[in-house]
Amino acid sequence: MQSLDFSRYRNIVVLRGAGVSAASGIRPFRGQGGLWNEINPLESADSSVFETNPLAIWQLFGTLRSQLETAQPNAAHLTLTKLEAQLSPSQQFTLITQNIDGLHQRAGSHNVIELHGNVHYTRCSNPTCSLTAYLDTYPHEDVLPICQLCNCPLRLDIVLFGEQIPAKQEWLAKRSLRDCDLFIAIGTSGTVWPAANFVRSADYVGARTIFINLEPMKPKNPYFQEEYLGRAEELLPLLFNINVLPH
Repeated sequence: MQSLDFSRYRNIVVLRGAGVSAASGIRPFRGQGGLWNEINPLESADSSVFETNPLAIWQLFGTLRSQLETAQPNAAHLTLTKLEAQLSPSQQFTLITQNIDGLHQRAGSHNVIELHGNVHYTRCSNPTCSLTAYLDTYPHEDVLPICQLCNCPLRLDIVLFGEQIPAKQEWLAKRSLRDCDLFIAIGTSGTVWPAANFVRSADYVGARTIFINLEPMKPKNPYFQEEYLGRAEELLPLLFNINVLPH
């Protein structure tokens, strides 16, 4: 496996999924050891569940807040942060994440688009309420939090099944793909829309497309030109030729 020469590319777009955070002790949703292998997300993480039993959503995802109190970015996060920092001012780097853990920002990444929100933020479930999303680390697993402005249930600022990606995040992601010349998907099943279609957009504009994951994509996506299998925290430093170990 030869390392990539990033100096050849002007607009690099990286799509990452939950597999990148596995080495930080955060359980993925899909694939090997995934949470959705044990529970049906359409029955447990759907927007309809919040409407009937909002505390159940807090109990499902609030535990992640507790886990993230001690979780640290791993070599995959740090490699992507170093890559972004090493690029020249004429190069564009966009990190699109499907995960909700905020570990890329903690590692130091700057240009991050969170497609599915961030578990560290809480907002009101009432779309007409003036409360803005705010940083909140409490898991709220026992008592349903209520908005002090309108008395509606508060919710995690994440995208549940049955909900649309926020328009701004989807627009920013698609804009980054317009003149992309290198597209890398890391630690993602490649089956969740709209992100599953990003590689097609990248291929359409002539980008080099690479898939990195612990398991091969099934069925294989013809728009990925290259596939590397292994743990992201092990492959990325090698493929990117970046040392993230302390000297």
